[in-house]
Amino acid sequence: MAKVKINDEEYDSDTLPEEAKKQLSSLIFVQNELKRLEAQIATYKTAEIAYARALEQAIKK
Repeated sequence: MAKVKINDEEYDSDTLPEEAKKQLSSLIFVQNELKRLEAQIATYKTAEIAYARALEQAIKK
């Protein structure tokens, strides 16, 4: 019995209509994918900074 809050209203996910359960499942999937992609972006930004610093050091040699 997971609780879901939509527009300040709380619902029991087990009692939602099937179509709503499908939409909820899709929403959760997309939210998780966004989190995963945001983590990837953070990794790439960190690498970008490291490469830029390494390039700067290589140029100064």
